[in-house]
Amino acid sequence: MISVTNLQVCYGQSVVIPDMSFTAPQGEILGIIGRNGMGKSTLFRSLIGMILTRSGTITLNGKEITNQPSHRRVAQGVAFVPQGRMIFPYLTVYENLISGVAGNVSYDSVEEIYALFPVLRDMRKRKGGNLSGGQQQQLAIGRALMTNPSVLLLDEPTEGIQPSIIKDISRSLREIRDMRKLTIVVSEQVLSFVLDTCDNIMVIDKGKLIREDRRADVNSDQIKAMLAV
Repeated sequence: MISVTNLQVCYGQSVVIPDMSFTAPQGEILGIIGRNGMGKSTLFRSLIGMILTRSGTITLNGKEITNQPSHRRVAQGVAFVPQGRMIFPYLTVYENLISGVAGNVSYDSVEEIYALFPVLRDMRKRKGGNLSGGQQQQLAIGRALMTNPSVLLLDEPTEGIQPSIIKDISRSLREIRDMRKLTIVVSEQVLSFVLDTCDNIMVIDKGKLIREDRRADVNSDQIKAMLAV
């Protein structure tokens, strides 16, 4: 599980996240939904260690990781798929998959990723830059899973992806959760994707979590109104 307590994140003197607390237990998919500029990417960069926190704590499976650098957080079990995917365009699909692996590459792990995303097997020798946006997103998720995380962070995974592939990614995330029993935290603007994918849904506005609902209790019209403001 991952737990955030009284987190404050700033850019210089500008406070982007003033005070945020939430917990995502093991085996849960948590969706954090909000409009552009509300602090979603800042939050995720702070969780992976790309941005320093001013105060508060981040705890992973009972161990505080607040001040650890990014590579230590990855070693502890956090994986991050950034907005825009950021795969290596001149490496093959296979080379991208193994790019974050420390030590020997597990054949079984690679085969597991290919089973989750069959298109990656078909295109394993193709350069990453020649894949479609949806295929690159699947590659980025597969690359993150190769580190065998306990928590997977995805920042706006539907950005620039056609609707049919969005449904495939939603289905794959639920399958990954069920198979590996890991925690997944997703930031999004697309409410339909969050409703299809997540167990728990939080709304972020100006760096604050202003609403939380279990999937079964979501009032879609109310959340749509919040996102439209």
